[in-house]
Amino acid sequence: MFQKRQGMVIYLHSLKHIKTIRKFGNIHYVSKRLKYVVMYCDMEQLDHLVEKLSSFSFVKKVEPSYKPFLKLEFEKKVDKAKEYDYKMGL
Repeated sequence: MFQKRQGMVIYLHSLKHIKTIRKFGNIHYVSKRLKYVVMYCDMEQLDHLVEKLSSFSFVKKVEPSYKPFLKLEFEKKVDKAKEYDYKMGL
């Protein structure tokens, strides 16, 4: 039902070319001061879009997001030494 999406950060020389980038995916954020664009696209098309966008003369660098590949389930770290110290004092 839902397509797998992945973000990418596109660093630009000038912000006047944002309209041409808009047709490649959904623009989520534009930083005017640091001149970059955060954009989401389909995961299957990411490699093709990175090559296509980096070939433009107004693009400095394109970096894909690694969030889909990170483990987002965290475990609680239990320190056994501290656990025993509290029991010894009682």
